[in-house]
Amino acid sequence: MDKRAELSEFLRSRRARLQPEDVGIRPFGGRRRVPGLRREELAQLAGVSVDYYVRLEQGRTRNVSEEVLDAVARALRLDHDERAHLRNLARPKATARRRPAPRPERVRPGLRRLLEMADGVPAYIIGRRCDVLGWNRIAAALFTDFGALPPAERNWARLIFLNEDVQALFDDWTYKAKETVAYLRLKAGEYPGDPEIAALVGELSVRSEDFRRWWADHNVRDKGHGRKHVHHPLVGAIALDYETLRLPDDPDQALVTYTVEAGSESETALRLLSGWGVKDAEMR
Repeated sequence: MDKRAELSEFLRSRRARLQPEDVGIRPFGGRRRVPGLRREELAQLAGVSVDYYVRLEQGRTRNVSEEVLDAVARALRLDHDERAHLRNLARPKATARRRPAPRPERVRPGLRRLLEMADGVPAYIIGRRCDVLGWNRIAAALFTDFGALPPAERNWARLIFLNEDVQALFDDWTYKAKETVAYLRLKAGEYPGDPEIAALVGELSVRSEDFRRWWADHNVRDKGHGRKHVHHPLVGAIALDYETLRLPDDPDQALVTYTVEAGSESETALRLLSGWGVKDAEMR
């Protein structure tokens, strides 16, 4: 990934979201050829010279200070994830010192046992490249049989964009897909030299027009918590609340769990699915 190009495109995309009247400044005169704030307007808002901001956006500054990045982030109204992404792109050497080089991702035996013991709670562990590194039986029954897939295909980005059965599960597939793209781009900014992330992005860009279009939006978002609505072919509609738990000694791995409201139709559906999963496993 070309960090200078990524930084330039990211800042331009964030400027395009804002109009002068949105941030309380008077527009510079003349016909506006591009959407959003001009560089001059952004520099005025951030309190830096136009020349310095232009060099920053072009990736031609060295050792840009935290104060300048904070000022630009405030001017662009960046959220927490976008601020982190800006720092990764603008200060790659500084972030590289804090973050070790990528290494093969493996799930500890204790975590695998934890997944197995979480009976009735769909759960899996996802890595920095959207790889599904570990899962329990009910997660496989709910989403897809991860164990039956080749290792390279146990990847949420590939499943969401290339697997029609998985796509059909989500009532709002577009939201889920955009969310996946934003997570992958965030991780690409943290590990710009990871060849496997680059290969994954290249493959999906070729094979999916949707991925290619949304990747160009430069949106970033970490995994957190929320609600997903799925429609399972065996048990019907299920409303799932998910939580993402980071591992303290390996923040690139996250445990994602899904729960349902007690006494709800979703709880009944998930219990039926869990029972089906047991019978299916016994038949193998």
